[in-house]
Amino acid sequence: MPEAIGKNQLKSSFKPTQTIRPLYTGGKVDISPDENLLITTVGDSIEVTDLHNGNKVLHLSGDTELITTFAVTPDGNHIVTSSRSLVIKIWDFKTGQIKKSFKAHEAPIIVMDIDPTSSLVATGSADSTVKVWDIEGGFCTHNFRGHGGIISALKFHLENNQWTLISGADDCNIRVWDLQDRKCVAVLKSHVSIIRGLDMSSDGRFLISGSRDKVVNIWDFDKKILLKTFPIFETIETLGVLRPNTKINNMDEEFEGELFYTGGDKGIIRIWDIQTGKLIQTQEPEKNTKHIISDIIYLRKGNVLTTVTSDQNILFYQITSGLKRVKQIVGYNDEIIDLAYVGKDETHLAIATNTEQINLYNIKSFDFNIIYGHTDIVICLDKSYDGTVLISGSKDHTARIWSIDVDNENFDNRVNCLSICIGHTAAIGTVALSKKSLKFCLTGSQDRTIKYWDLSHLDRSKSDESFRPKALYTNKAHDKDINSIAVAPNDKIFATGSQDKTVKIWSVDDGKLLGICSGHKRGVWSVQFSPVDQTIVTSSGDKTIKIWSTTDFSCLKTFEGHTNTVLKALFLTSGTQLMSCGSDGLLKLWTIKSNECIATLDNHTEKIWALTARKDENVVASGGADSLINLWEDCTTEEMEKRVKEEEEQILKEQDLANYLLKKDYKNAITLAMSLNQPFRLLNLFKEILDNRAEGDTSITGSESIDKIITTLSKEDIEQMLKYIRDWNTNAKNFRTAQTILNAILKTFSSEELLEINGIKELLDGLLPYTERHYQRLDRMITDSFLVDYTLHSMN
Repeated sequence: MPEAIGKNQLKSSFKPTQTIRPLYTGGKVDISPDENLLITTVGDSIEVTDLHNGNKVLHLSGDTELITTFAVTPDGNHIVTSSRSLVIKIWDFKTGQIKKSFKAHEAPIIVMDIDPTSSLVATGSADSTVKVWDIEGGFCTHNFRGHGGIISALKFHLENNQWTLISGADDCNIRVWDLQDRKCVAVLKSHVSIIRGLDMSSDGRFLISGSRDKVVNIWDFDKKILLKTFPIFETIETLGVLRPNTKINNMDEEFEGELFYTGGDKGIIRIWDIQTGKLIQTQEPEKNTKHIISDIIYLRKGNVLTTVTSDQNILFYQITSGLKRVKQIVGYNDEIIDLAYVGKDETHLAIATNTEQINLYNIKSFDFNIIYGHTDIVICLDKSYDGTVLISGSKDHTARIWSIDVDNENFDNRVNCLSICIGHTAAIGTVALSKKSLKFCLTGSQDRTIKYWDLSHLDRSKSDESFRPKALYTNKAHDKDINSIAVAPNDKIFATGSQDKTVKIWSVDDGKLLGICSGHKRGVWSVQFSPVDQTIVTSSGDKTIKIWSTTDFSCLKTFEGHTNTVLKALFLTSGTQLMSCGSDGLLKLWTIKSNECIATLDNHTEKIWALTARKDENVVASGGADSLINLWEDCTTEEMEKRVKEEEEQILKEQDLANYLLKKDYKNAITLAMSLNQPFRLLNLFKEILDNRAEGDTSITGSESIDKIITTLSKEDIEQMLKYIRDWNTNAKNFRTAQTILNAILKTFSSEELLEINGIKELLDGLLPYTERHYQRLDRMITDSFLVDYTLHSMN
């Protein structure tokens, strides 16, 4: 059992209770017709996720080739996918089973559209052809040729039982295909760049087309002529028509007439009047964003426009409230660089990834907040003592201080920037907030300096990006990059770790250097103060973890066990244990007193950059270069209780086995000995029965009841018994018993039945050599017995 120190029981076991994985890695995104499920591409697979709680509903495994596009039928029964393998797969959307699979084109399929009746799917390919397929039958109904480039947009249109398919391509032309007559009835020429969006007005009179030539064209669909051209002043990637009389921006009166939306390289949604081309509504741009909108999904029931951005985020905007962002989903986190628990109850994780944004993730529900503000990659994070203030350092040479109110009902007020620390001349690699109160923060930079910022005048009640804290002192701290800063629990001293292999201890009040800890052979990656002792823990590129005294700066202990750079180490269990992570993709739990690694946790595939623990230390979060965030829960108590329970059950079973043997209840004794995995007890049981065979007994094993028991064994039991026999057979003392039980099994079961047993070939391969050796020894003994007979005969 784990040793207890004071009131704190040493931790001995952690289990991964939640893993935050990539949800979208680029490509197509869609939402189910009932607007409850999010369908995304993740490499060569498709993930179906519940939009409300984030639970995985379905996983459609790919064929090792990237998914190029997919479409969901309007009735929600099927999903049609295509990949670079040129194969179309039709899946049952309820069960995830493949119903049809066939090769479709000579080049990858770029776009798809499904007709309103869910019976036909149109595919546009890089081979310049458009094909229509019957979904139920899986056969091709139409094959249209005429475009001179990659097909980039498709739209079914059904009016007065007249089926048409509209296609756009990078030859800048739009073609209208009559499905009844199987021919092209019109070629619409006006655009001068690739067609990216097609949609029809609700009355079917107008076709709206958008292109990367930054204009939207309105066509008379009956006459197939161009009516209007609206300059949009943006490279259009997607467009669509809103339902008639949609309310915009909470206007007192519903807008009369139809509207359409556009999205493109400006990264914002804009809504326009079809009749006049007037801009009706513009989404407020996100701060310091560089993304473009690659697609917009119109959710008619919820009156929401869902944008898919180039940085793999999925953002939801309410049309009726002035295109306010109401929900956001981070599709791909890239490398996880740093983590911090925030919120009063630590219900959220702040995540620094390889982007300019900070992701705020609600651990209990499928809810993200993307924090915009930095203009370059965010490298480091730290939180205040109460979890309501976050500081972030970035490659843009600044540190930002944020107020965090995760319970605020107003979505926009959950995160606000309180101030910006400006002064460093290079990327900020580490930040730290004071521990007892929000009086100061420290920043360390690649310019090799540390700065002390006065936060005593910080107003946490309002957002004020113009507030600039004063740097009360700046010290040139190290000869190389500063990787880590830690503040002592009493806010009196702080420590810095650098690539120059040293750790330095400083006075907080005046920035005076108090001492240097030298001993690491490579750069120091992390520093942390003990919560109870006057010590610090450091981790280094020399694969070691060291504990140092902050009074005489000597090394007290060294921990070795990682096979690569140790990137982070932190204290647990009131400073009696350590948790570390490294480039070997492993987390290790150490007991300081014994210098022993008592657990190794493995659920990452690449280096682990980030490691943080909740205040109660029951959950540890780790994040790495594999884009995974693992939440590890302390299960020491459960493991102890489970072990005690197993030991109690083992004792009871042992007693039962002894009772069965006493009563000569061989059937239950054999079953129990096998379940307890006690081959030695089983061997002695069979030996005893063989040695006490009654005179005139004709059974194989020495007991009719044992023979009958063997006939009732299941395949799993026979497999287990054969493993025991194989092991017994290796010893000459036990071969008689082993061969007897083997004989009973071979006579009871047919060869066909035995061949169905898992691993039978390996078992037989293990049995044969020793069996042959035993028979050769018996032959020699029989030969030798004739010599004895001859000798006795000669003596007579």
